[in-house]
Amino acid sequence: MTAAETPDLTNRSAVPDTGRVDDDAGNRLPARWDGAAEALPGIARIAGTAWARSAAWTLGSSVRSGKLLAKAMTNPAAAGELVQEVARDLAVATRTVSDVARAVSDGVPLPRAVLDGTLTFSAAVLPEAEVRHVRREPSLRERGEELLQRSRDVWSDEEPHPAYARIIDELAPDEGRILLLLLRGGPQPSVDVRTGGPVGMVSSSLVAGGMNMIGPRAGVRYLDEVPSYLNNLFRLGLVWFSREQLEDPLEYQVVEAQPDVLEAMHSTRFTKVVRRSIHLTPFGLNFCKTCLVDREETTDLPTHQVPDES
Repeated sequence: MTAAETPDLTNRSAVPDTGRVDDDAGNRLPARWDGAAEALPGIARIAGTAWARSAAWTLGSSVRSGKLLAKAMTNPAAAGELVQEVARDLAVATRTVSDVARAVSDGVPLPRAVLDGTLTFSAAVLPEAEVRHVRREPSLRERGEELLQRSRDVWSDEEPHPAYARIIDELAPDEGRILLLLLRGGPQPSVDVRTGGPVGMVSSSLVAGGMNMIGPRAGVRYLDEVPSYLNNLFRLGLVWFSREQLEDPLEYQVVEAQPDVLEAMHSTRFTKVVRRSIHLTPFGLNFCKTCLVDREETTDLPTHQVPDES
């Protein structure tokens, strides 16, 4: 190249526009390629964004390492910092590639896995404002599309229901004991005390309802909170209250002999006892098998009724 053909690098107007901008320290860094990437369709757009972010990480790493190298030329103490910086960048790159491969093997769609992997590169070198721009939360429609993509992947080994983690955070320790009782001990008896006699045959009102022995049998710490515990388990869809009684009538003898039941029965002249039962829902049964016991304990468990439509 002759002198006439050599561009004047001191003249900014003579330098071709490469789409780069200077940062505050005067370094030449890539500008955003998002606009160009958005113009690409489908997976090509994802690939373009991934390439852009990877290039940004590579250049940023080179700039930082170059500064440290120049500093180490005059300050031997900076050599250790240079080694640590290079090692950190290599660790970030290796970890990102491993995360993408693991995500794909777990059934995450390839475009999503690649795009998520580039966030690690961006977080390593880009300013915080730029990182926030990259980390856009997917819309509900995008999340729905990803869900349907996973449903079409016949080779995907799906993890337990995503609601399980949230449910565990909303359970009290005593409620965990109640779930174990229902899982291992089966459905539990419950009784209502209602008005009876000749008037009760026409119109019966509730005197006391939902009395049971679940608290003592489960060994809960706060017996007075058992009604609240059961309400919360019902709210989470783990248990349901059946109007049917258990097949073995002996199950109710201990309950009906409890002081609170006897007190309710003697609170009015004519009373009657209505026998009911408390069961795990199919969802609650799967939750207990997945989260509360080992796989070896999930065989030969008592059966529970399926909730009726009412």
